[in-house]
Amino acid sequence: MLIRILAFLLETVFFVLIAAALLRAWMNRARVNMSGQPGSFVMALTDWLVKPLRRVLPKSVVQSRVDWASVLTAALLSLLYAMLWGVLFGVLLPAENWSLNFAPAALLSMLIFAVKMMVRVALQILMILVLGYAILSWVQPGSPAYLLLARLTEPLLSPLRRIIPTIGGVDLSALLLLLLLQLGLMVLV
Repeated sequence: MLIRILAFLLETVFFVLIAAALLRAWMNRARVNMSGQPGSFVMALTDWLVKPLRRVLPKSVVQSRVDWASVLTAALLSLLYAMLWGVLFGVLLPAENWSLNFAPAALLSMLIFAVKMMVRVALQILMILVLGYAILSWVQPGSPAYLLLARLTEPLLSPLRRIIPTIGGVDLSALLLLLLLQLGLMVLV
C-alpha cells in the first residue's frame, strides 16, 4: 500500500513538472506572452532547470524556433522519473556499495519508460488544451483564456479543418483531434 501511495505521489509530481516543461516549449513555439498565466506558472516551475540548460547549450540551439532547453528539461525529468520508479519497484536495485545496478535490459526499459512518460504527458496536455478550447468556444469565445487556447491549439486544428467540413455551423475538428489524441494514448499504453 505504501509503495502504491509513493508511486502515485511520484507520478503526480513528475507529471506536473514534465507538463510544465512541455507547455513552456509549446508556448514559446507559439510565441505566447509568458508574463501572464499560465506562462509565469510554468516558468516558475521550470526555471531551475531550463535556465542552466540554456547557458550550457550552444547559441544556435538556444536561438532556434524550438525551445530545446525546455524540451531537454522534460526529457531529463522523464529520465529521472523512470530512474526513481525503477528504484521504487526494484528494477534498479542498489548494489552492495549503494551504486545503482544498470543492467543493459534495465537501462533500455528505463529509457523506453521515460519516452513513454514524456509522450503520454504531451498527449494529455494537448487533450486538456483542446478540451478547454472547445468548451470556451461555446461558453466564452473572445475571452483571454479562449484566445490563449486558440493560439496554442490552432497549429493542430487547422490541418483538420481542411479535411473535416463544419456541419450545421459546428466545427468538429476539436472533436476529431480529441479522438486522435485518445487513440494515441491507447496505443501508447
